[in-house]
Amino acid sequence: MSTNTILFGLTALVFAALLSFTAAPIARFLAHKLGAIDIPKDDRRMHKEPIPLLGGLAIFFAFAVTALLFAVPSETLLALLFGGLIIVACGVLDDMFELNPLAKLVFQLLAAVVAIALGVRVESINLFGQYVVFGAWSYPVTLIWIIALINSINLIDGLDGLACGVSAISSLSLLIIAVIMSESQIALLTAILVGACIGFLPFNSFPAKMFIGDTGAMFLGFTLSVLSVEGVFKAHTLFAFFAPIALFALPLFDTIFAFFRRICQGKNPFHGDRGHIHHRLIDLGFSHKQTVLVLYAICGLCGASAVVLLFLGMGRALMTLGIGMGILLINYLLLKKHILPPPAESDPDARKDGKS
Repeated sequence: MSTNTILFGLTALVFAALLSFTAAPIARFLAHKLGAIDIPKDDRRMHKEPIPLLGGLAIFFAFAVTALLFAVPSETLLALLFGGLIIVACGVLDDMFELNPLAKLVFQLLAAVVAIALGVRVESINLFGQYVVFGAWSYPVTLIWIIALINSINLIDGLDGLACGVSAISSLSLLIIAVIMSESQIALLTAILVGACIGFLPFNSFPAKMFIGDTGAMFLGFTLSVLSVEGVFKAHTLFAFFAPIALFALPLFDTIFAFFRRICQGKNPFHGDRGHIHHRLIDLGFSHKQTVLVLYAICGLCGASAVVLLFLGMGRALMTLGIGMGILLINYLLLKKHILPPPAESDPDARKDGKS
């Protein structure tokens, strides 16, 4: 990939960030006008004052406008825009009226079908050197992947800045993969998504002035799923099948464990609880900010492992992940001994969940 192409992508990233940052106050104003406010009406909310939702509108606006200005028209771009519009419409309605899970699933399926109809499909994978062609199964496989990632990003949206930051880090990893593979269009679109997330983070970081809401969380999940299908899944390397799973390991496994946990406890799997990984870290004594930073670090490690796995193999990927997790463990032990207070005394406001 040429230097001019990389500079063009960086320009798009900065433009998207500035646009997202500028659009956030407008989205905040709209949230107040439309009554899309997250009121802390139960003990799962970590905030004490009403916080406006619809921050995802700023992210979507920044992404869509920048993509239309910088990207070459393509089926992938149309899938992101039309499918994203459906997801954003669902998110706005949910942030305003709290749609039931079935209604949200219908919107998600519709967005996924639009993307698939426009050519976004996992048609084949390289599994340990053997190509597996899905044929007609490519449709349900892609559908499941898109729905899974939409809901995974949505469910991890439990602390200020968590879903937005995790999405930015995952997008950055995708960007690196696309650059190495010389996928200029995917790299550009991913760079735009990174910028849109970064531009909104000042409003969403603790203490949040605005939440991305389901509008933002579902749009980020949808966009990441489409970009990963068009980028990572279509790589021709030996471990291409495992790279997307490694890349999104944090939200995916947190969601899988949440569903199994709730089912085993006889609860509705779609009803929130306090068993997510961010709750566990807070119960260990981490503050809100520390918890988010730890999860950012884990997400970054997963992204780095995906990049290494894709291009250098399983052994080095596991080595990267192991070294990184070891460093995190040592830091935790040092923090626990010298800095962290007992769990009962640590950041009581951070011990309540957001919307997940």
